[in-house]
Amino acid sequence: RDAMIEPHINELVALWNGDARFASQTVNYSLAGERLDILVNGSVLPGHEADWRRVLVAIEDITQRSRAERSLAQAETYARGLFENSPVSLWVEDFSAIKRLIDDVRERGIDDFRVFTQVHAEFVERCMQEIRVIDVNQRTLDMFRAPDKATLLRSLDKVFRDEMKPPFTEQLIDLWNGKLIQQREVVNYGLDGERLNVLLQFTVLPGAEQDWGLVQVALIDITARKKAEAYLEYLGKHDVLTKLRNRAFFEDELNRLERRGPWPVSVIAIDLNRLKATNDASGHAAGDALLRRVGEVLTKVADKPACAARIGGDEFVLLLPGVDERGAEQMLERVQELITLNNTFYPGATLSLAMGCATARQGERLEATVTQADEQMMRVKREFYASSGFGRRASQHGHLG
Repeated sequence: RDAMIEPHINELVALWNGDARFASQTVNYSLAGERLDILVNGSVLPGHEADWRRVLVAIEDITQRSRAERSLAQAETYARGLFENSPVSLWVEDFSAIKRLIDDVRERGIDDFRVFTQVHAEFVERCMQEIRVIDVNQRTLDMFRAPDKATLLRSLDKVFRDEMKPPFTEQLIDLWNGKLIQQREVVNYGLDGERLNVLLQFTVLPGAEQDWGLVQVALIDITARKKAEAYLEYLGKHDVLTKLRNRAFFEDELNRLERRGPWPVSVIAIDLNRLKATNDASGHAAGDALLRRVGEVLTKVADKPACAARIGGDEFVLLLPGVDERGAEQMLERVQELITLNNTFYPGATLSLAMGCATARQGERLEATVTQADEQMMRVKREFYASSGFGRRASQHGHLG
């Protein structure tokens, strides 16, 4: 009954076509209703070819084998489903050629594989070329902006390049030392050229430990996380409004310079003139615009190893390692030239800075040098307000900003 019908039709067709034998894989049922998977082999016995009155039918019970085959097929479907629909980029690769290359190096008596890879960079290149990609899943195609598997596999030189070589070298060193499961952060590239930060997990799959013929590489895209980390690191060292370094970075750099130099170190203390007046007259947006313009000017002059920082509301500082008094004076002139240039692009509010400088030799305290530069800046600032007619108001309010 049931599933027996279609195979039985095929048996009848064989007999119709004059065959004295027929065979099929079909299903019978026990009297208890249990399904029996069977192989049926039938043959018309000699002397009965004309009337088929004697037909020998041999039945082999293959129920267990069929169940195992169905179970295997289901497992394969399940595994393929997990592979293809995984939210993680999965690569199945063959590292057997790399295993042979590493074994050959070991047989040559090499003990320090790290030194070997440093001396023979071409060996690492050769190993990279010997990676054989067997399969990738859909998430891999999406992640690397590939239209299909064939296109991706033809373009692996665009995916694994540049920053990939050092971590791949470490991967080889781990394999040399018997570490068959590894994890590290690496950089890959999409086919559109986009840089991808990925967390890589490398696993030599069970059963392939002897030849590394079956390897799984799982890649998790951590680009967004790395960008967030970089931005948080940036915020920890920079002033968001002016894009200059912040006070925390300035203090760390001051301590570092005091310990290591290079000497002499010059300090330029800077204060933005008329910030409070601008805020009062035109609002804080106008004041913020002036502060951003200070950032533009100081960014242009603060080439490494110089450091420009905003250390207060309208207070800025330039740290100039390895610069003496003459160099500091030249820097003041350069800043003033850039202020003049900046004012030509912003015809509204005029940017004006009060600046003072001081220089320290080795053994002198930089904190005292900052104080000296600040005092000189304040003298310049008072002179500016006195000449501008703001001196009386400044003295009444106790603030020159």
